[in-house]
Amino acid sequence: MERTREEIMPGVWLTALRTDKFKTDMLSITLLSQLCRESAAMNAVIPSVLRRGTTRYPDMDSIAAELDELYGAAAVPAVRRLGEIQAVGLITSFPGDNYLPGGEKLLRKAVSLSGEILLSPNTRGGLFLPPYVDGEKQKLLEKIRGQINDKNTYAIQRLIENMCACENFAVSRLGDESSAEAIGYQKLTRHYHELLASSPVEVFYCGGSDGYRIKSAVKETLSILRRGNINPDIGTDIRMNAVESEPRYFTESLDVNQGKLSIGWRLGEIMAEPDIAALRVFNAVFGGSVTSKLFMNVRERLSLCYYASSVVDVHKGLLLVTSGIAFDQYEAAKAEIFAQLDAIKRGEITDGELDAARRGVASDLRAAMDSAAELESYWISANVGGMDCAPDELAALCESVTREEIVAIANSVECDAVYFLTGREAAE
Repeated sequence: MERTREEIMPGVWLTALRTDKFKTDMLSITLLSQLCRESAAMNAVIPSVLRRGTTRYPDMDSIAAELDELYGAAAVPAVRRLGEIQAVGLITSFPGDNYLPGGEKLLRKAVSLSGEILLSPNTRGGLFLPPYVDGEKQKLLEKIRGQINDKNTYAIQRLIENMCACENFAVSRLGDESSAEAIGYQKLTRHYHELLASSPVEVFYCGGSDGYRIKSAVKETLSILRRGNINPDIGTDIRMNAVESEPRYFTESLDVNQGKLSIGWRLGEIMAEPDIAALRVFNAVFGGSVTSKLFMNVRERLSLCYYASSVVDVHKGLLLVTSGIAFDQYEAAKAEIFAQLDAIKRGEITDGELDAARRGVASDLRAAMDSAAELESYWISANVGGMDCAPDELAALCESVTREEIVAIANSVECDAVYFLTGREAAE
């Protein structure tokens, strides 16, 4: 798999992976901006508004017909959060040129359609069409309001909102309800043009075409992109230490049948020079795998929770644990989660635990090489984080992570916040 990366236009970076492994090519064009409460909802709705219609293809039926002409291509809006950077854009997939009849070439047509959707929206008087904006605004509001229905995700988001209350990381990738309700077609149009003018752009391609062809097609398509002063200062504020000397506790009561216990740590001084491989293996040892201490001990051996897992956010420098528990198991489950982390701090990691964690993480990374979608997600995250290491290369590094490196990470973390979602009756 041949990889190239270069700045093809001011503030526009192209990462191209040439491979014959996939029959379907993938192209993503992503605008990066600082995640903040004032603009998050507008950023989140823009890709969907753009997908409604363009100058050449004025409605969704017209776009769908053109995608059908491209042998069933797909163009999907994307809204992501990478640390305190909001990444919005379009992901397009289409048959590779090598698999088309009669030597037909789709690459340039597919790239052109992606650019048409992003840069040439259907407007009236230079403004977004109110029905398109209102329709997508309502869908966004439904998504925001519906987040509470997934209690697992809701509990983690509430932990983050409380733990990082004065930080941009507290903002959801979709924004909040009040900001979404305030979206209007005139304001959104102005913000769209500001976003195009100032945002760094990440373009990713994976498929059978060489770097020169994709570079040429992308540059031609983006030639109409009007650029102003590109914002060089977007990034994530990594706070090494907990806000207070002792963990902060937050409790919320809702009509739920199962408690949700979520705990957040700052990763500490190791974030000065983070070792991504060691962090991945540490997470697998602690709670990020079915061989982890949380799964094997808190869930299986002691039956203190229905599930328990951990995740490391390498962009923000956080370790987050989420678990589902009976209401009366709060104290016991919390104590045991901390006890398992303390065991790692003392170096109590068996050879079997370490080997299983290393193998599992390495296997997952190598599996990403077999999926264009996984590769796209990996490289967007890696490029934003400044990491120049392919999944298989990172897998090899994970296989050599030592017990001492994991212990050092465990001893660096500082617990910042504990959030408990309990039932209304249990709270009375």
